[in-house]
Amino acid sequence: EYIQATSRVGRGRKSPGLVLTIYNWARPRDLSHYERFEQDHATFYQRVEPLSVTPFAPRALDRGLSATWVAMLRLGGLDWNDNKSAAKFDPNDPRVAWALSALRRRVATAEGAAAAEALVQGMIAKRRDEWANEVKPKPGHGTIGYALEKDGVTRGLLTELGQGGLAAGGMFACPLSLRNVEPTVRLILQDLGPDTQEGTT
Repeated sequence: EYIQATSRVGRGRKSPGLVLTIYNWARPRDLSHYERFEQDHATFYQRVEPLSVTPFAPRALDRGLSATWVAMLRLGGLDWNDNKSAAKFDPNDPRVAWALSALRRRVATAEGAAAAEALVQGMIAKRRDEWANEVKPKPGHGTIGYALEKDGVTRGLLTELGQGGLAAGGMFACPLSLRNVEPTVRLILQDLGPDTQEGTT
C-alpha cells in the first residue's frame, strides 16, 4: 500500500504530494520499518514480487512481439516515425532485416534455443507480410497509420489488446499496460437463498 501511494501521489500536478504513514507500535514489523525508514524507503522496490513470466513463450510473444518490432522500425529513422508513415513500410528495407536480426540475437542470448529463434522469425515474417499487404492501395479503404485517426481515411495498424485488428486474429494487437493480462469476464450471479438439504432446517 505504501509503494502504491508513494508511486502515485502528486502525479500529474505541479505541486508536490504528501504521504503520511501511520505505524502500529505493537507490531514488530511496523517498528522495524519506522526504525529503518530511510533504508526501507530507498529500497522498497526490492520487496515487490517479480512477475513470473517466460519471456519467449508463445502467449508472451502474441502480446509483446508486435509492439516491440514496430517500435524498433518506427524509431529506426524519422521517415517511418510519423503516424501516417506506417503506409511507407517496405518489407525489403534493410531496417526490417536489422530488426529481425536484433530480436533473434536477443532470443538467442536469453533462451539459447533454436526453437525459440525459429518461432520469433516465423511470427515476424507473418507480421511483415501482413503489414506489406495493408500498405497496398485498396480502393475505398483509405490509408494506414500506426494508430487510427478520426479523419475517415486513416486506419490503424496497431490496436488495443482484445480489440482485434487489421490482421486476422489481431496480429498487431498491443497491450496498453503491463497490467492488461486478460479481457474482463462478465459473471451473472443468481442468489438462490441459503443451501438446504432434505431433512434439515
